[in-house]
Amino acid sequence: MTAKDLKNALLQEAVQGKLVPQIASEGNARDLLEEIRKERLSHGFANSYGICDEKNKKSKSSDLRSKSQIRVTKKELPEITEDEIPFDIPESWCWCRLGDIINIKSGDGLTSSQMKKGNIPVFGGNGITGYHNISNIHKESIVIGRVGFYCGSVHITPNEAWVTDNAFITTYPEKQIDKRFLVYVLRHLNLGQDNNATAQPVVSGKKIYPIPFPLPPLSEQKRIVAAIEKFMPFIEEYGKKETQLKAINEQIGILTKKAILQEAVQGKLVPQIASEGNARDLLEEIRKERLSHGFANSYGICDEKNKKSKSSDLRSKSQIRVTKKELPEITEEEIPFDIPESWCWCRLGEICNLTSGQDLMPEHYNSQNKGIPYITGASNFSNGNIIINRWTEYARAIAEKNDLLLTCKGTVGEMAFLHEEKVHIARQVMGLRFEKRIDSKYMKYFITTQINDLKSKAKSMIPGIARDDVIKLPIPLPPLAEQKRIVAAIEKMLPLCEKLGQ
Repeated sequence: MTAKDLKNALLQEAVQGKLVPQIASEGNARDLLEEIRKERLSHGFANSYGICDEKNKKSKSSDLRSKSQIRVTKKELPEITEDEIPFDIPESWCWCRLGDIINIKSGDGLTSSQMKKGNIPVFGGNGITGYHNISNIHKESIVIGRVGFYCGSVHITPNEAWVTDNAFITTYPEKQIDKRFLVYVLRHLNLGQDNNATAQPVVSGKKIYPIPFPLPPLSEQKRIVAAIEKFMPFIEEYGKKETQLKAINEQIGILTKKAILQEAVQGKLVPQIASEGNARDLLEEIRKERLSHGFANSYGICDEKNKKSKSSDLRSKSQIRVTKKELPEITEEEIPFDIPESWCWCRLGEICNLTSGQDLMPEHYNSQNKGIPYITGASNFSNGNIIINRWTEYARAIAEKNDLLLTCKGTVGEMAFLHEEKVHIARQVMGLRFEKRIDSKYMKYFITTQINDLKSKAKSMIPGIARDDVIKLPIPLPPLAEQKRIVAAIEKMLPLCEKLGQ
């Protein structure tokens, strides 16, 4: 159970009258509500409101209005129906509506540019938004966020404060309602819960006033507050420990994921199976196929006498090179760890073709789904998926279905496989197309382990990965069947790492 769950459970017990015992000598909330009604009438305010039936713990509404009464809202508050009552309350309590006990009004407009240097806190839709040199309220007040994502949030101001028109100033009968009890219940009611998904979330009196409110006698309100504030520090301390534990778990998850991937690319995650062949033959097959299509590079072949590979140059002068420069031999210094005998080292450029991106002028792309998708950078990547929001009819740098897209400038290291038939990529993105005998998921996991090293080679102010560094990246290559077994093992383990941080 989280700290939030504990807090909700504590407040739920409080509003149901289960947190402290009832004391007969404290009277009942029906009389309290009658006092509130009379006081509100004396100030020209009235609403319909619920009074508890003596024979039922659930309240039924009685209409105690007269036609001469002034209504707080444009419509009179309706009677509370049985269907609206979410739980039983003690006999000494009664149900009413929020509009029976509070009034709300918007604060005064004040933009950030209008604020003058001072120490008066300015309250907006979610608490303090700045400071000003004058106040528009002069006593401790309850403020409810009116507009924005955090509308419905409840705050208490100091004696001097400015409340903007993004929040409501709340008044209530202070003799009959304990301020802290009202605040706890308002927060528990989650006044903005149905609004946060809208374009411009907002709460209003029309929404707030009709909400059913469980009202205890005043003395019990105070005892409930004392009980809440006795337990709340323990919950808050629990919350701090929970946050610390979550951070530790997240770190463990990250480290465990790194360890799993590192074990995978060193050949330690799954056992080797002799019948699956060896990567030297696989690389030879890839070389022959690439030669038949006019592509060739230098590439590494594993020395039979050493688990670390050494490069042999099997090119001829007539071979066509994939890159402008031939790939250099892999040196001993470049090999970071030993690999199984059935594996071999090669360079990334030997087993894939790399497409560099190309930016388009604004007039050459659109948002009307005309042409093919245009992928501009990290903003198009989300949790391993591609988000498409631009299109172009001027495609030049083409990536195709199943290519691995890699962000290489700005936000570096985002990766996703392409599911569209083809897209145009901007210069912030590279497209990697692997040979058929290479498991592209295995390559994605390996590249994940190399992102930081690739970033460290960036020479410009803006983080970036150079095409040359990617092509020359040394790869520990297993046989194809083992690549697939490694991927299966990784995808079984990684969800456990993700759960650690939840």
